[in-house]
Amino acid sequence: MRRLLHPIYEYLALWFGLGLLGIMCILWSPVSFVLYHLMPRTRGGEFGRYMNMFWFRHYLWMLASTGSCRFDLAELDALRGQGPFLIAPNHPSLIDALLVVSRLPNVVCIMKTDLRNNFFMRGGARFAQYISNESMREMIRGATEALQRGDHVLLFPEGSRTVRPPVNDFTALIGLIARSANVPVQTVLIESSSRFLGKGWPLFRRPSMPITYRLRVGRQFAPPADVRAFTRELQDYMGAELATSTRVPAPEAAEVAPAPAQSPVTPNLGQGT
Repeated sequence: MRRLLHPIYEYLALWFGLGLLGIMCILWSPVSFVLYHLMPRTRGGEFGRYMNMFWFRHYLWMLASTGSCRFDLAELDALRGQGPFLIAPNHPSLIDALLVVSRLPNVVCIMKTDLRNNFFMRGGARFAQYISNESMREMIRGATEALQRGDHVLLFPEGSRTVRPPVNDFTALIGLIARSANVPVQTVLIESSSRFLGKGWPLFRRPSMPITYRLRVGRQFAPPADVRAFTRELQDYMGAELATSTRVPAPEAAEVAPAPAQSPVTPNLGQGT
């Protein structure tokens, strides 16, 4: 009976997760649009980024509460209050940016233009002063300004979700920004027990649950002098780390328990086992 009912549970959990995220975005988008026009630019951007952390952290807590996902993101907490620096994760799935933002209160994301202008994301992204990738010159300028005022900037060196594991070929953009702003690059290694929402995964395709996500804080690289050599070194490092990783067990063996609910500001996700 359990074997027969589990696929039904997985479908329900999938629709619940997607629907909940959509509802949260729909509710927050008009509010953030109004606040964007009412609050001073600097303070408004900080508040917008903090609220994105707040909503995403509670969203992940809800997913953990249903048992559909297990999150071990606590290593990212060590980065809070540090910086400025570029955060450079690998990019296995659509949920990656959400995982990082849920732990850090002042992350400026560089987003694809169509995603930044999406009906669900537009208000919150604009209020948080996320950066569009439409123009490389404007992207480098915006990221440099954010880093110079002390923010973290999140950029996926692969440019899109991973097609050829462990990582795609990296673009030179992250090295160009690090050199322009004279800030280090902090790597983050995202590991998952599932290919859910990876490149080519249909949005409504049912994954095997629970899905385990773990994030590790990797090596920090100094601002580069030679961007091409830096890009190659960064790719080689992250590829080697992910290729040899054994930290994410299969879902059936995972021991990352859903975290208990805590205060609205600092709920603990995936810290207990």
